[in-house]
Amino acid sequence: MNVKKVSSNTARWTICSAVLIGMSLSAWRAEAAVPDDVPKGDHGAATMEYQTEVLDRLLPTADVSRVPRGFDPVVWQAFIPEDNALTPDRVGLGRKLYFEKRLSADASVACATCHDVTRGFTDQLAVSKGIRDQNGRRNAPTTLNVALLQTAFLDGRSPTLDHQAQMPIVNPVEMGMPDGQAAVAAIQDDAEYKTAFQRAYGRAVNYEDIGRAIAAFERTLIFIDSLFRRFLDGDEGAISSEAKQGWVLFNEKARCVTCHPMNTSNPLGTDNRFHNIGVSARHQNFEVLAKQALKALNEDPSEQKLDQLALSTDMSELGRFMVTKNRSDIGAFRTSILLNIGITPPYMHDGSIETLWDVIDHYNKGGEPNLFLDGGMEPLALTEKEIDQLVAFLFTLTDNRFAQENRRQLERQRAQAHKKRPLRDNDMAFRLKLAFEQ
Repeated sequence: MNVKKVSSNTARWTICSAVLIGMSLSAWRAEAAVPDDVPKGDHGAATMEYQTEVLDRLLPTADVSRVPRGFDPVVWQAFIPEDNALTPDRVGLGRKLYFEKRLSADASVACATCHDVTRGFTDQLAVSKGIRDQNGRRNAPTTLNVALLQTAFLDGRSPTLDHQAQMPIVNPVEMGMPDGQAAVAAIQDDAEYKTAFQRAYGRAVNYEDIGRAIAAFERTLIFIDSLFRRFLDGDEGAISSEAKQGWVLFNEKARCVTCHPMNTSNPLGTDNRFHNIGVSARHQNFEVLAKQALKALNEDPSEQKLDQLALSTDMSELGRFMVTKNRSDIGAFRTSILLNIGITPPYMHDGSIETLWDVIDHYNKGGEPNLFLDGGMEPLALTEKEIDQLVAFLFTLTDNRFAQENRRQLERQRAQAHKKRPLRDNDMAFRLKLAFEQ
């Protein structure tokens, strides 16, 4: 079987089941989430120079042509495009482009602005800031471990990582270039880039290869060496007894495993599917938005229009529906990767949930009632002790290279949870009150 020819996303994830062997929120500001000693640049992100220094420590020079440790070679290669095999020249070019602010219209935004190395490769903001300090409508997902995602973006509107890497460059509220050629023009006269593109792809600077190179670099961001991973590999002492009980709850009473399969065969902790878990329903009228979206997309069905609507309008809340136009996808977003979840707050597609305690509170009460709520969402009747155990487990999913930031976030989130729990609703969680009574 030639796995590189597998075209079905479902089939590819079935193959990936064997991938690993062995082994309100305006008040949420980056300044509050990031240590004071980190030098900051545009839009509150760590400076590009500082980020590259941190990256050097996180990812020492390695042979990128080799399969990452613990990965099945056949499966790994199935997720690498035939026209973008990983080579040192391509990864090196992509790394340079990842920190390149000249790819934005005002030279203030790079990939690393919203996917900051010092912040779990996110920006730890509710929604990301683009050129001219514009706020988007989506939370920036981490670029860690994205190599095995089936689709890109939270609504899956991009089919590949290579394609996805191009889109923020031309989005009006992100990097704001008028088109791909403008991005090319910004760097094509740079002698280093001229040489680098020739070495990497054998041709001059072009927009498609910008995306390919960035994706090649991002495929090297494999961070799976967590305490929990060591526990699964047989080290009973790797995690606390509280976290072990959280793992039991994860698979049983809390039902997290339904959408977040987590084992040695599936390292990501996502089913790669799209679900309405009742986040948007707190403040949006889905029916009205869906009609507006259909009208707008019928008038202009281009991917540029879809990308714009998803990032700069209330239609962002429709999620997967904007891509498929299927009524069953209204308000649905891809299940988040759980690896490194402790260091990538705030949470959900709109960054509206501050702590992992709040995340569990949301699920514990069964989400927000709406006509399109996923059928798996129901009250869980978790006690406070059980919520603490689940959170303890979730903080064991962080790669050990981020241990210091993981401890800092645990302490910060615990302190925040002690102050307020805005989504806590024990009446709903224990079915003392039913959704239709609200």
